[in-house]
Amino acid sequence: MLNSLRLAMFRSHRALRLEFDGRPVAIRGPNGAGKTNILEAISLLSPGRGLRGALSAEIAQRGGAGGWKVAAELDGHEVETWGEGAGRLVRLDGKAAPQSALGALVPMVWLVPAMDRLWIEAPEGRRRFLDRLTLAFEPEHAPASLAYERAMRERNRLLRDGVKDPGWYGVIEARMAEAGARVHAGRSATVARLAAAQVEGAFPAADLSLDPGAGTEDLAAALAAGRGRDLAAGRTLSGPHRADLLARWRAKDMPAAMCSTGEQKLLLIGLVLANARAVAELRGRAPVLLLDEVAAHLDPGRREALYDALSASGTQAFLTGTEDALFDSLGGRAQGLRLDASGAVI
Repeated sequence: MLNSLRLAMFRSHRALRLEFDGRPVAIRGPNGAGKTNILEAISLLSPGRGLRGALSAEIAQRGGAGGWKVAAELDGHEVETWGEGAGRLVRLDGKAAPQSALGALVPMVWLVPAMDRLWIEAPEGRRRFLDRLTLAFEPEHAPASLAYERAMRERNRLLRDGVKDPGWYGVIEARMAEAGARVHAGRSATVARLAAAQVEGAFPAADLSLDPGAGTEDLAAALAAGRGRDLAAGRTLSGPHRADLLARWRAKDMPAAMCSTGEQKLLLIGLVLANARAVAELRGRAPVLLLDEVAAHLDPGRREALYDALSASGTQAFLTGTEDALFDSLGGRAQGLRLDASGAVI
């Protein structure tokens, strides 16, 4: 559970301190008040670049010295992360730690408006979504993904430089194959867990499948066989970095990409709720959910169904919205937080 959050020079928030009691948190305020900035700060208590995918320099408050900091009490641990140069650093219980250590704390998943087109845009976004769901189940998914990406960057450098010596490639490709197998296994397990955890109701169930990316099943052999083609392309064309998550609305037997924008949103919410149920069962704790402007796109019945699901699961969810009426059916089940136009708590 996230008990407290402190921000310094973080986007629009020069200084902000918040306390939470474990209930869902409804963050209200006008456009531009910094509601999403709070969610982004929370997302940086997990591995990666957070819900906006921003570089460290993009996060710092304009007009400041260029630094920023997020500090929190999270699941009994003191967590600090801050920008330094082009990257960010982490301190856990007073000691320097890698970002991957954050994955072992509270699992975290988010939905933001930019994901509304997830099912109809490039596979990269769906891979990121699936990897975030997988990380909620398996903290080791982050270091496996990082190891794969690092090895692939090394191989791509050789390809761009026109290196043909098989000895150079063999060592790197062995590392890619080992890490890639772990990445693929984690993703496959997540798809299976989501299939088992979905329920039909206000949010539709989806039939999911994973296109693993060409050559993933025997990646070492595929990489060795594809060196000539990859040399011509200047990049690696086989492996789990080319995977895709495919979904169909089960009751309608319709590909997600062919559903309406509203239906695609419902499918995403259904998957996030299924993930929360499955993670709670596997890890004994529900994930923190960051739901940016989700309620505004739901009819009253589905809003109430969402709030009922969050309350029943014990999930600590953070929701944003501009209108009080969006959260009326939450009532006393939620902690309210209101920001004025300047971002101050009122």
